[in-house]
Order: sequence, then structure tokens, then C-alpha cells
Amino acid sequence: MEKSDPRYQAYIQILKEELIPAMGCTEPIALAYAGAVAKKTLGEQPDKVKVEASGSIIKNVKSVIVPNTGHLKGINAAVTAGIVAGNPDKQLEVIAQVSPEQIQQMKQFMEDVPIEIEHLAGGCTFDIIVTVYHGEDYAKVRIANYHTNIVLVEKNGKVLRSEAVSDDSEDGLTDRTLLDMEHIWDFATTVDISDVKELLDQQISCNVAIAEEGLKNDYGANIGKVLLDMDGDDVRVRAKAMAAAGSDARMNGCEMPVVINSGSGNQGITTSVPVIVYAKELGVSDEMRYRALTLSNLTTIHVKTPIGRLSAYCGAVGAGAGAGAGIAYLCGGGLKEVEHTVVNALAIVSGIVCDGAKASCAAKIAAAVDAGILGYNMYIRGQQFRGGDGIVSKGVENTLQNVGRLGKDGMKETNEEIIKIMIEA
Repeated sequence: MEKSDPRYQAYIQILKEELIPAMGCTEPIALAYAGAVAKKTLGEQPDKVKVEASGSIIKNVKSVIVPNTGHLKGINAAVTAGIVAGNPDKQLEVIAQVSPEQIQQMKQFMEDVPIEIEHLAGGCTFDIIVTVYHGEDYAKVRIANYHTNIVLVEKNGKVLRSEAVSDDSEDGLTDRTLLDMEHIWDFATTVDISDVKELLDQQISCNVAIAEEGLKNDYGANIGKVLLDMDGDDVRVRAKAMAAAGSDARMNGCEMPVVINSGSGNQGITTSVPVIVYAKELGVSDEMRYRALTLSNLTTIHVKTPIGRLSAYCGAVGAGAGAGAGIAYLCGGGLKEVEHTVVNALAIVSGIVCDGAKASCAAKIAAAVDAGILGYNMYIRGQQFRGGDGIVSKGVENTLQNVGRLGKDGMKETNEEIIKIMIEA
């Protein structure tokens, strides 16, 4: 792809928008970010807090440990962390630097300050409103549609910032409809490496580090360790294990950053770490590793875009297909092998539901990466799922449209039922 092609710069910008560092699960961190901005706007320590959140936010915050809080969980902990210790200028690294004294202050704040939580039914799938009060004064912040998209800042009835909001619109981001597998392949195999190197170096450094941390220490259900105990000599197992271990750590309070993909650290880990493991095993050049990661990341974004940021469709599924695409390239596959890998992978694991961020995400990641690897190995052995097999249609783009429809529209009621189950638990 020539640099003069409009897609070239668009693809660079899409990567810059999606491959950003975040510390902790991104939905709790978005809440912390809203809390930090609200506190700064108020200019006082709040004596009352109200959090309004869509069901999908509640689902993804309920069970995950918020980093730098002394292993606190849930909405109260997330918003409190932002109010007490957050640096709003850091966005998704808003609570990356917290002192032991501030952790104690968080616990005291949660004891002393009433925090009201309200479920926002209807409207945007991704919706957070944090209102903080001090006496008669208040400040309100709303984040909608994606994690750093502040659409409202208000203080004492005066609107300081206001952006129009339509359900699940991402108007502030580069047009994702420019993505398709043929052009993603063209871009990944021809891009000037210097245009993506800094982004990918950060992804490699952060995501491998947290995967190694997950293997070293005790996090969650230790899915990564379990997999290595089963057969650590097999690169296919190591690829799954390393990705799972990163999630083990991240879902269970590890205070290390992750470079995310499509708004999710788990998806960032899933789409990158298995590709890095295979690149090391195969001894490929740095250039080939960068190209494989470019391919895997853009494929994951392409799969995820029509589904939306939050859904009952597990985000690791698309990221596992993206990892499969990168691995297929590393193993010598061309566009045809990559496309069939993606279709096969999605046909295998598209039934995995998202029931919030928590320890079992690591096991789902392992299954999704396994499907990506299996999808490639099927095709090179003359096997594939064909159009008419369930949600598979002839042509990769048609299948991706089906997956998007399933994840966004078909699973709406599933998402609502999952949220009801989790709220009642």
C-alpha cells in the first residue's frame, strides 16, 4: 500500500487510537477517570457521590479487582480511586501512581462518604455519569461510547463541556469502515515499519511483561500456569498460556500497564502475546514480527468494530482470530490462509459469552487463541468451514458482518439477562 493511499494514514491513526496503555481493567479505569475529572471540576473533596452506569459497565466492573486500591473490587472502589488518587491528565493510567497513604484514604472515603449507584437502563451501551457533591455545590461528568470520550462536564448548573451523543456512535474516531481484510493484509505487508514501531514496541514490552508476571505469581485461577503444566514444550500451549497469564494478572489486581486493543486490555494481550511467542519460536526477523502484529491488531479491530465496545459476545474471540491471522502470516501463510484462519476461528468460538471482567476471562482467552491456531492448522490441511455452516457465509467480509450482527443485535437480550443475573447475585 502506497503512503499516498488514504487508507494508509487512516490505518496508522486507527492503531494510534486503539493501541494505548491502560492500567487495570478498562471499565473500572473509565469510572476512575470520570471520578478524577469530576473531583477536579468540583475543586473540593466530595461529601456525596452518585454513579449512574449502563448495565454493561456494571457487568464489567462488578467482579474485577481495581489496581492500586489494596485489592478492592467494584464500582465504589473504582470511582473512589479516581476521586482520592486519580490524575485526570493520565486518562486510562489515571491511578497508575498511588501512595500507600492514598490507599488508606480510599478505604476511609468509602466508609465515610455515601456512594449511590444507579443502573442506567436503555440509551448507550457504554455510559457512565459521575456526580460529586460538596455541600450545595456539585460537578457532573459523563463518559459515553468509549473509555475516554467525555461528552459532558457540568458544575453548579453551568455546562463547561458538551458533546452530542448518539447510541454507540464513535464519531470522534477515524472511520473504521475503511478496514477490510484485503487492505489490512496489503497495509501490514508493506507498511513502513518506522510508522508502527513505537506503538508496537510499547505493546510488546508491556504485554509480555504482564504475561511473565502472571506466570511468576499467584493470580486468580492461574490458567497460564495450568496450561504450562499440561505441556509447556509445545509452542501452541505456550502461546495460549502466556496470553492467559497476562489476563490472570490483569483481572486480579496486578499494577502493571497493558497496551489495549478495541478498548480492552484482555483483547490487547490476546491479539499480541501469542504472536510474539510464535515469532520467538520461529526465529523470524524483527520486521516480520512487526508486520504480524500489525496484521493481528488491525484484524482484531476489524472484527470488533461492528460488535461494539461492550456486548455479551466475548471480545477475546475476535482477538484470538486476530492472533491466528498473525500466526498464519508468521508460518508463511498468504492472504487466503489468513482469511480462512479468521473465518474458521470465529466459527469455532463465537458462542462464548461475556459475563463481565474476572478471573475466568483468562480461560476464555486460552480457548480463543486455541481456535485461532486450530483455524490455521485446519486450512493448511485442506479443511475449512464453508458458507452455510451456521453463521459462516461465503467470503470473509460476509462472515464478519454476520459476527457483528450476532454480537451487537442478536445478543442484546443475552446481555440484559447476564446483567440481571449478576446484579441479583
